[in-house]
Amino acid sequence: MQGVVQAFRLQGNNIKNAVLQHVRLVHPVMRPVIFSRFESVSTAHMEEHGFESTTIADILKAKGKSADGSWLWCSTDDTVYDAVKSMTQHNVGALVVLRPGGQKSIAGIITERDYLRKIIVQGRSSKSTKVGDIMTEENKLITVTPDTKVLQAMQLMTEIRIRHIPVIDGTGMIGMVSIGDVVRAVVTEHRDELNRLNAYIQGGY
Repeated sequence: MQGVVQAFRLQGNNIKNAVLQHVRLVHPVMRPVIFSRFESVSTAHMEEHGFESTTIADILKAKGKSADGSWLWCSTDDTVYDAVKSMTQHNVGALVVLRPGGQKSIAGIITERDYLRKIIVQGRSSKSTKVGDIMTEENKLITVTPDTKVLQAMQLMTEIRIRHIPVIDGTGMIGMVSIGDVVRAVVTEHRDELNRLNAYIQGGY
């Protein structure tokens, strides 16, 4: 899985190198001017909006509030059956688990993997087992912040082999992203980077 992150980084560098090689071949006479312009103006622009600039906050903004299950939740007292049923109905792979009561503080997270490993494999009943008995507890959660870079999140998720990761800020949990969200963001950033480099060649910068 770690190779996926390295492949995305390598592909991004290959795109840049290919475009710069194109500049050298097509405009050899203009090469000093082009590289001076690229290093002074375009580099600053690409550092701000380039391949590795997308953050988790950008993903949450694109998803929108409550989109793709970011705010779906269940209670520690709910049965695993009801939690899995909710995942199926909303086409998501994880739910935030809240403690019962007025404040509804975060207790942890339950995923499809928890269901498979702790219910199916162990031969337990999902209708008689509470979510709180199999969830990943809050103190064991791996989290990211809105400012975390998407590639950093991707590396973290692939290293630890998790598919969903909560997003935490100073006030608490503000959403959740999946490995699918992260991969889509990286692919989009690749495409946008190529468009920016093509625009640079055409004089867009």
